[in-house]
Amino acid sequence: MKITIARRPFRLLAAAVASLALGVSGAGSTQASTQAASSASSSCSTAELFATDNTAVITDPGDPRLQTRLGRFEREVRGIVLAHGALPGPSKLLEGVFWSGDLQEATYERSREFDINLVGKEGLHHIAGVVAKTYRQESVLTFRCLPRTSPETDSLEIEAPGVSASRLHDELVADPVARGKLGGGSVTVDDGRLVLIAPLADLPLARKFTARLGVNWSEVQVRYGDREFVS
Repeated sequence: MKITIARRPFRLLAAAVASLALGVSGAGSTQASTQAASSASSSCSTAELFATDNTAVITDPGDPRLQTRLGRFEREVRGIVLAHGALPGPSKLLEGVFWSGDLQEATYERSREFDINLVGKEGLHHIAGVVAKTYRQESVLTFRCLPRTSPETDSLEIEAPGVSASRLHDELVADPVARGKLGGGSVTVDDGRLVLIAPLADLPLARKFTARLGVNWSEVQVRYGDREFVS
């Protein structure tokens, strides 16, 4: 997705909406890859919300704004979740690396992932909309955990250990296909786990990209669900 400079967080991930065309053999390998990764999957919360309070475009990895732990933001978003009838769970601090088509370079973002329980599709959409408006975000990313066979399942969330933000940056810059379709990803600050949400059709590309990051696919956790960019 093309970005503008005014408000940046998560718009770059929307580039992953574009699907990777698959042949019959590709579809078969996709199913096999998915089943293999599923064996390492763990249960997930009802839903997840990815957001930040930053509105600037950051291209310098040494920018001091990337050192924040977003503590106040975490407390405020948990309050928003509670105020709208849902139950907040744990939150993870993330360091995101995204590709800017406008700037033709990688950009950086500190953000948080929030687990949310006791929430439905409409409630999650509403909460994300409140967060987007409160913190002047162009969009906020949500992911509802669903069974693989659900008709609403259109995406997958990949988590893998042993990935650094600098490695993610280098491989994203070096891979024009991945940066064009996947847009970017995030790494958990506290334990170095890759977090990548992509359309189901882009699983082969995501697997190839994670392999370049040094990820062992047998250690990957895959969760299925429905993603939405809420403005």
